[in-house]
Amino acid sequence: MEAEERRARHGRLKVFLGYSSGVGKSYRMLDEARRRRERGQDVVVAAIQPQRPPEVEALLNGLEVIPPILIDNVAVIDVARVLERRPEAVVIDGLAYDNPPGCKNRWRWRDVQDILHAGISVIGSVNLQFIDELREQVEAITGKHITQTIPRRFLNTADEIVVVDAPPDLPQLQEPGTPGAAPGMNSQQRLSALRELALVVAADVVDQQLEYYLESHGIENLWGTQERILVCITPRANAAAMIASGRRNADRFHGELSVCYVEQGELSNDDRAAVEASLAAAREARAQVVLLHGEDPIAAIMAYARERGVTQIFLGHSFRQSWWDRIFGGPVDRFIRAAEGIDVRVFPH
Repeated sequence: MEAEERRARHGRLKVFLGYSSGVGKSYRMLDEARRRRERGQDVVVAAIQPQRPPEVEALLNGLEVIPPILIDNVAVIDVARVLERRPEAVVIDGLAYDNPPGCKNRWRWRDVQDILHAGISVIGSVNLQFIDELREQVEAITGKHITQTIPRRFLNTADEIVVVDAPPDLPQLQEPGTPGAAPGMNSQQRLSALRELALVVAADVVDQQLEYYLESHGIENLWGTQERILVCITPRANAAAMIASGRRNADRFHGELSVCYVEQGELSNDDRAAVEASLAAAREARAQVVLLHGEDPIAAIMAYARERGVTQIFLGHSFRQSWWDRIFGGPVDRFIRAAEGIDVRVFPH
């Protein structure tokens, strides 16, 4: 009861998470503030990005703004005025900014905590690359170095999180050969990897909310079906991307990762080298490597998957289809039908 009373006195934190800059998280955040204001909630804006597109500016014009304080030419949230004004909710764009010397708090997210503790809700935004624990991983994908971050533990305190998934305006991801970016990944693959990370982060926040609910209501956590991910490789499959994704998901859910290859007949030297490279990548990713045999590859894979209790299967697939496949269904269609009860994720190559 005491925990529930403290929670009732505490402001609620809602975060709009973008997987990269330009996806429209500021617009979504301000649109949320506009809708709340129309419903009669007292909402003010305490921090907004200085460079704003016209559609964001139009939303901002309809909202009350508490101007920031300039310290050493750095815009800082006027926390004292926010606490004095005591709105029901305050909008804070860019949660990961650092405050200059002389401020009470070194980081903006600490300012947000003070506002929340005063019983004022916060609607904020942040990009994936600004989460400290993911900084190096995102930098390896985008090639962009970040110095100002928020800790993941702060994000996990959010009462609600929204992953903003919209067509981004990101030249640094669209241009090939970006310095420092992940080698061998095109623009779409990099964006897909960032989206996946954002969804994993959002799932962690939801898990924290569920754990708090169970603890506060005295409910013992008894579930726990372990995720078992099976990556199926072929000489032509984009094995590196599938294995990397499988490793991330297995780590996220504390599950198991296996990589299988169904032995075929004679392979060309290039195909054999591709398979060996994929199996080496699987071992490096700490996956269990399995070599299967059988005249029907689908039957061999499904027999192994059923025996091991696999929950997810990753496949590579080319979108080039013959007229027969278009009419009667190709191998992937047959695989999905055979994998009833198991999630199947298809990776294009």
